[in-house]
Amino acid sequence: MTIPAAIRARLGLKPKDMVRFEMQGDVAVLKPAKSKVLETYGAVTPRQHPEDWRGVRVKIEEAIAEDVASEGR
Repeated sequence: MTIPAAIRARLGLKPKDMVRFEMQGDVAVLKPAKSKVLETYGAVTPRQHPEDWRGVRVKIEEAIAEDVASEGR
């Protein structure tokens, strides 16, 4: 969808930004869509700096394996 430059400027939109439409009565209103990633960035404090992502993945995979194994019991 092409949004006119004047409207993009008023909304502070940049190329590739997401937008959403809201209905207000019979009128569709265009608004910037907030990124869920950016909204929640920094919401969780890491346990250590830098976070050991390999270790986190191993723990997750082990927990999933335990859940799957326990389903047949």
